[in-house]
Amino acid sequence: MEQFHATTIVAVRRGPDDVCVGGDGQVTMGQSSVMKHKAKKVRKIYKGTVLSGFAGSVSDAFTLTEKFEKKLEEHGGNLKRAAVSLAQSWRSDRVMRNLEALLVAADRESLLVISGNGEVIEPDQDFVAIGSGGNFAYAAANALFNHTDMDAEAIVREALKIASSICVFTNDNISVEKL
Repeated sequence: MEQFHATTIVAVRRGPDDVCVGGDGQVTMGQSSVMKHKAKKVRKIYKGTVLSGFAGSVSDAFTLTEKFEKKLEEHGGNLKRAAVSLAQSWRSDRVMRNLEALLVAADRESLLVISGNGEVIEPDQDFVAIGSGGNFAYAAANALFNHTDMDAEAIVREALKIASSICVFTNDNISVEKL
């Protein structure tokens, strides 16, 4: 059975008042079929104070996002504690261990990538990209973040646009959430 996959997510923080996460809209089935063009893979969660975006198997990503929201509730919105707790559960729970997804989460203080290997990664700089087009989007975000004065949303949109022009698993139907 072929799985549905969601692709590219970019997150940028330009200080506590300029935080943005965006994603493309393409969902593919296997390696050859586009099933959806306008999927929304980014959301505001925990009372509108945390941005999240997912890449990977769609159903797994929804499951992961729901579990992350519960962890945020348990930890009073503390992003880092919730992320570590989720990663620990993900790694140790037999059902969760099989989830094929990555999650990016950002608030006014932190930007994190959470993986199924039990990793919580805080990038060296305040930008990150994941998914099939993640390397392309990351390279674009890196150049724009370090060599322009563009705000977070402009960097996210342009990095996704650049990735969509290169990666066949990324399209230019971009959705963005901003704090």
